[in-house]
Amino acid sequence: MRILGIDPGLQLAGFGVVDVEGQALTYVASGTIKTSHLIQSGLPARLKVLFDGVREVVARYQPDVASVEIVFVNVNPQATLLLGQARGACVTGLVASDLMVSEYTALQMKKAVAGYGKASKAEVQQMVMRLLKLPSLPGKDAADALGLAITHAHVGSAMARLVHASATGGVGGAGLQGAVMGGHYRGGRGR
Repeated sequence: MRILGIDPGLQLAGFGVVDVEGQALTYVASGTIKTSHLIQSGLPARLKVLFDGVREVVARYQPDVASVEIVFVNVNPQATLLLGQARGACVTGLVASDLMVSEYTALQMKKAVAGYGKASKAEVQQMVMRLLKLPSLPGKDAADALGLAITHAHVGSAMARLVHASATGGVGGAGLQGAVMGGHYRGGRGR
């Protein structure tokens, strides 16, 4: 399975692509989608660059699923609203590309990658480098995006097992599938 992770940002959105086979993770690609050259052009132009950039990454790397960081509420409400719009452009680009999108908080990603939710950016970079056997540290935004892909590789496979068990009557009955799939997008917001 190929997973695309997106770390949304208005000036820089990180992306990271990993392949997962069993427990093995393989690095495919990572980078950033930049809008900082358009600061004077206004918000709509920057959102379009994010949307188009995500679509281009999807077309180039052909992921099976995607994972995106959930935006936290910042002290500055204006910054939070702008980041939310950037995230919306990224999610819309993924959904428009017919991808299933899962969401994870920064805390969940840091726990999955570094072992604890208060890990620093540098610690996430180090762990991503180790887990994917990279020759050098990825950039901060790319590392977070790769971390989101790694998180989905770990959490997503567990979720798939729960959904399968639910469908076959092995765990919790039919009600579990709705609860498990609640954080995904495909053709609209889940429950």
